[in-house]
Amino acid sequence: MLRQYKLRNYNFRLVIYVLALSIIGYLAIGSARISLQSKHLNGIFMGLGFMIFASLLDYSLYSKVRWGIYIFNLILLILVLTPLGVAVNGARRWLSLGIQFQPSEMSKILLILFYAAFIMKYKERLNTFRYIIFMIVLLIVPLFLIYKEPDLSTSIMLIVTFCIMLLIGGLEYRVILSAIAVVIPLGVIFFSIILQEGQTILKGYQITRILAWLDPEKYADSAAYQQTNSITAIGSGMLLGKGLNNNVIASVKNGNFISEPQTDFIYAVIGEEMGFIGAAAVIVLLLLIAFECALIAKRSKDLCGAIIADAMAGLVCIQGLMNIAVATGFLPNTGIPLPFVSYGLTSLVSLYFGIGIVLNVGLQGSKRKTSTYES
Repeated sequence: MLRQYKLRNYNFRLVIYVLALSIIGYLAIGSARISLQSKHLNGIFMGLGFMIFASLLDYSLYSKVRWGIYIFNLILLILVLTPLGVAVNGARRWLSLGIQFQPSEMSKILLILFYAAFIMKYKERLNTFRYIIFMIVLLIVPLFLIYKEPDLSTSIMLIVTFCIMLLIGGLEYRVILSAIAVVIPLGVIFFSIILQEGQTILKGYQITRILAWLDPEKYADSAAYQQTNSITAIGSGMLLGKGLNNNVIASVKNGNFISEPQTDFIYAVIGEEMGFIGAAAVIVLLLLIAFECALIAKRSKDLCGAIIADAMAGLVCIQGLMNIAVATGFLPNTGIPLPFVSYGLTSLVSLYFGIGIVLNVGLQGSKRKTSTYES
């Protein structure tokens, strides 16, 4: 389980990038909701503890208990839909077991661990129709449970992460092209259906968000209100921003024109108060974290480690860019958090734990000095 590693093989660059992004989040949350800043700081310290522990725990252990991880994840998601689940703003996404946490955020990391081990175990059969369907079925079960909460943004991220893991696992291009040939027409059909009146696939507020994104002027005073004000806030920050905790009257944040700015629209606070420099720093740090994870994946000792590191790279980078795209109006409002920045202790601690596993992949890869994947 716990092994001896050389300190020089520890990827401190990755740790520094994660901490830098967390500090920006800490400062922005303090400006958005000062009452939550200390709690968020506790989450950072808790996350650091989990990260250090995970970085010293041999990641090959997860391969041995992969089915236990999968079942544990399903149990948590099922419990959310029982009376133990806690509903907030119409969504039942939290579970109260002495402490309140969000299992769907944990699912992102748990499913990465499960599929990384599963794909490595059955690598030779990965491109067979039987195993592709089997893996999709295994994904549909937690996806359905998360969708019922409802949590569409997490469902989207799980699908994206799953696709990344299949690509890293060695999915052949003929299979990828065949999937694209099927998915694109289905996507067009799906999109046309959900825009019809009376459709039951998406919730009312979800379809309204899509319509507001397509026609923001029509929904400027309702569904597009937050996104429109977010864009205004980011643009008003100019180069250096208005300063953290400012009392500027002409401030979108100070005027309470964005509800819950500490979560999904934290990037608007950063853009307004830290300016272009602060907003750009967030993007650069996200890319640097993804880059370091990808380097670790390239040097990993086996395919399992490569999938874990690359999947974490994709999760942090794509989820971060999706959040920023929502805040800047390039995507419909999905309610997706900005990694290591948005307020949300389950997301924060889970991501730190995931980074800790990536660090362990790096420690073992450097120790063996190999860049080949073992099946």
